[in-house]
Amino acid sequence: MNVMTKPTITEDHRTIGDVQMEVKNITLRFGGVTAIHNTSFNIRHGEIRAIIGPNGAGKTSMLNVINGFYHPQEGTITFKGEERRDMRPHIAATQGIARTFQNVALFKGMTTLDNIMTGRSLKMKKNIFWQILYEGPAKMEEIENRKFVETIIDFLEIQHIRRMPVGKLPYGLQKRVELGRALAMEPELLLLDEPMAGMNVEEKEDMSRFIIDINEEFGTTIALIEHDMGVVMDLSDRVVVLDHGELIADGTPDEVQKNQDVIDAYLGVAHD
Repeated sequence: MNVMTKPTITEDHRTIGDVQMEVKNITLRFGGVTAIHNTSFNIRHGEIRAIIGPNGAGKTSMLNVINGFYHPQEGTITFKGEERRDMRPHIAATQGIARTFQNVALFKGMTTLDNIMTGRSLKMKKNIFWQILYEGPAKMEEIENRKFVETIIDFLEIQHIRRMPVGKLPYGLQKRVELGRALAMEPELLLLDEPMAGMNVEEKEDMSRFIIDINEEFGTTIALIEHDMGVVMDLSDRVVVLDHGELIADGTPDEVQKNQDVIDAYLGVAHD
């Protein structure tokens, strides 16, 4: 993604392409507890892929496997054609995978601008000598990165808080800043762990709009965990459903809503 130069888009504003990531036969255990069992699914270029399920279903554990925080005992992750027994966080970041967290993980004493700038750290190429001097190439590099971050701030409509410490911001705005930091990495695959958690209706509408815009305008692939089923069904192209660490359904929102295993395990709708 590049928020400075928008790509060409189709008439429906999106292009969903070939498989970008393949999750194959993943099993993750913590001691005697199996968090994920023999689970497989894929994520396609340009889609919004939801991962849902009741509490304890293994959703966050799966995101942690995808970007390398957890290492599965069995199975493989293939991203952009490269297969890995397990992913590592630094490899995930350099390959184009960015992540937000269920609980906001920001530097609370730093400003909005400075927090988002931390997302550009991988883009800083000048050596430590020039960075210490803050002259020549290093100065030009930081100026360019700050310009890029300012475009993100404009895109997320948070100009009014750019100089405020994030610890003083309402929760909904903190979530938006965290999204901005992830976007600063220019991800090809953006992982969102409960982006609507703790938000009121208006904040959810704003976040939904930004997610759609990121996906449609920039072609960024998005995988998200979300408990608000209205949001999931409105935003998603395809939905993976986990229950007790196992995949019980995978399909379009309409298909998933009609799946009796999903109804029994998660949606709580009576079966005629």
